[in-house]
Amino acid sequence: MVFTHGVGGAQDLPIPAEYAIAGACAALAVSFIVLALAWRSPRFDAATSGRPVPSWLASMVDRPAFAMVLRSLGLAFFLYVAWAATFGPDLLINPTFGVVYVLLWVGIVPASLLFGRFYKSLSPIRTINLAFTRLTGGDPDRGLFELPRWVGYWPATLGLFAFVWLELIYPDKDYLSPVRLWFAIYLAVLLVGSAFFGTKWFEQADPFEVYSTLVGHLSVFGRRTDGTLVFRSPLGNLDGIASAPGLVGVVSVLFGSTAFDSFKDSNVWLRYTQSVDANIPVLNTFVMLGFCGLVGITFAVATMSTGVSESPGSPRRRDLPDLFAHSVVPIVVGYIVAHYLSYFVETGQQTVTQLSDPMANGSNLLGTANWEVAYWLSAHPTVLAVTKVLAVVTGHVLGVIAAHDRAIKLLPKRHQLVGQLPLLLVMVFYTISGLYLLFGA
Repeated sequence: MVFTHGVGGAQDLPIPAEYAIAGACAALAVSFIVLALAWRSPRFDAATSGRPVPSWLASMVDRPAFAMVLRSLGLAFFLYVAWAATFGPDLLINPTFGVVYVLLWVGIVPASLLFGRFYKSLSPIRTINLAFTRLTGGDPDRGLFELPRWVGYWPATLGLFAFVWLELIYPDKDYLSPVRLWFAIYLAVLLVGSAFFGTKWFEQADPFEVYSTLVGHLSVFGRRTDGTLVFRSPLGNLDGIASAPGLVGVVSVLFGSTAFDSFKDSNVWLRYTQSVDANIPVLNTFVMLGFCGLVGITFAVATMSTGVSESPGSPRRRDLPDLFAHSVVPIVVGYIVAHYLSYFVETGQQTVTQLSDPMANGSNLLGTANWEVAYWLSAHPTVLAVTKVLAVVTGHVLGVIAAHDRAIKLLPKRHQLVGQLPLLLVMVFYTISGLYLLFGA
């Protein structure tokens, strides 16, 4: 099983880089001009918009039995993988690595796009916490203390950085011991935190739940503030992401770490690391911090470089980065698709076959051990290249639309257009940098 999951380098992308970059920047510019001329009032309101789903679907989803089935499936799969991680061979054919690095980390994106905030429903940590509180007679939603608002998503930001550090930088990531230790700490931190702050701790501290929830806002399923399950446009759903401290940190880690993953496999960086006498993991850690910090700082500066209203109830300048951070989510999804598409499809298939034989003793417990991996995407590099470039461009265009609608809703009238120019320039910078890394890796 191969876990080098970059895009394969320039040979994987037969489109001329300069054409792709120029076209992407032109698409952003044209999108902004069209929005400025035709989009003069807010159109997204996640609190009240959407068409109710059929009554049978809403009834099924809202039943406690449905939630119990999902929790049981999530816990059963968790225990199955934990069995493989504990007693299986410490080899790359152990499905634990594929489950963690492929099905979980990358698979969160397509699953959340299709089903919404799916990880929250399947989360084994929530099921364990629910079972424990029922045994002790407690309330899983309430803890000993109220979680301070300033905490926000900062715990999830740290958790996400810790995971991508394990995946992208730690030298022994392909051994079971570090993976087991990471998830043991993950379980301990979340369970202890839930005892203090209740299930709100999961919503703001579980890196996988936060990741899934953000991406899930781009699905066609959403809920109004009254709890009604509705169909609506993905951008209408995206408007429902609540602003909170640390939201910029979350999207910066997701975006910056993906960009770093391309950069660390580039010829320039490989030649440099081979020529210097330095601790490469430490060096890579600082570089990845730099990538994440660059995303966060440039985005914060761009969103704060506008005028704000002095009227009561209007957002303060320092609140603008978190209020506009939802517009980065489609960009993150675009880069995840571009960077991990073939890796997810092909290595994901390998993982499914390995799940049938967790002990590597010739078993076929799930009936998938004899499935063959289809390498259709790798065999069609032009299709793969076009898909990846379109994913990046689409993500940025959707980000521009989301930011434009939010600007019209929040900014004073005289700043609604000119106030977006710094953010547009930053998005153009992200596009150029992202496509350059995509082609040059």
